[in-house]
Amino acid sequence: MSKKPKIGWVGLGVMGTPMVLNLLNAGHSVSVFSRTKSKAATVLEAGAQWMDDLSELAGDNDMVCMMVGYPEDVEEVMLNKNGVLKNMKQGGLVIDFTTSSPELAERIAEVASGMNVLSLDAPVSGGDVGARDGTLAIMCGGEEKAFERAEPILQKLGDKIRYFGGPGSGQRVKMSNQILIASTMVGLVESMIYAERAGMEVSKVIDLIGKGAAGCWSINQLGPRILKGDWKPGFYIKHFLKDMRIAIEDSERMGLELEGLTLAKKLYSMTEAYDFEKDGTQALMKILRSLNPI
Repeated sequence: MSKKPKIGWVGLGVMGTPMVLNLLNAGHSVSVFSRTKSKAATVLEAGAQWMDDLSELAGDNDMVCMMVGYPEDVEEVMLNKNGVLKNMKQGGLVIDFTTSSPELAERIAEVASGMNVLSLDAPVSGGDVGARDGTLAIMCGGEEKAFERAEPILQKLGDKIRYFGGPGSGQRVKMSNQILIASTMVGLVESMIYAERAGMEVSKVIDLIGKGAAGCWSINQLGPRILKGDWKPGFYIKHFLKDMRIAIEDSERMGLELEGLTLAKKLYSMTEAYDFEKDGTQALMKILRSLNPI
């Protein structure tokens, strides 16, 4: 049996921490780096090793995975002179799980190729629940040999894994995912507000329509959280706004005008004025309720 690759990991937020725990539970050696070391406490207690900087992390591992917040974070981690690619071993593999710009994924792949390093853009869907349970959907773009090498690791993190083609392909599939979720969240919240105003017992409404044609992850997972007033992030609004911005910019490059996405971004942008950006995406309910006072 071939030796398990040593894995470096950058980014230990809502998604990164449970993903690292799943790799540790699968018997992988994982070393980690985060700008805030305190965020690493949970994985360090579980057996991960701390690295003091990105260059050390890159040079000590066979592959480096990343789950950070924004494209500018991806660029800094990957392309900075003290970053991962400049210090990665030849023949290494980098996997970016961040939802980021397709154009940036293409640029990273080009730089990595010049350094004899493989790269895979592999954004995920499934939120904190999917990250914890190892049931993420993982959308992959890059050279096919990068995907083949990454797949055994991806199988520890998700159960819906698909390769879509060259660099940036994974990010574009994730944009399709986020476009669908954006309008779905508006529909979810308006549906619940309507049921509330009509005097229905909303929990029963969710239970029933969640099993029919309107059934989806959002209503079945986030509807109950809304009823409890649970705004904790499985996925931050601030990151969702970033994703919608990327999707709109990439759509405009293709000559597309996506009205539903534009409306969802307009509504979600209102959360900034109320300081809700660090809530989960279900906090759109607080905005829609403010627009529909009783």
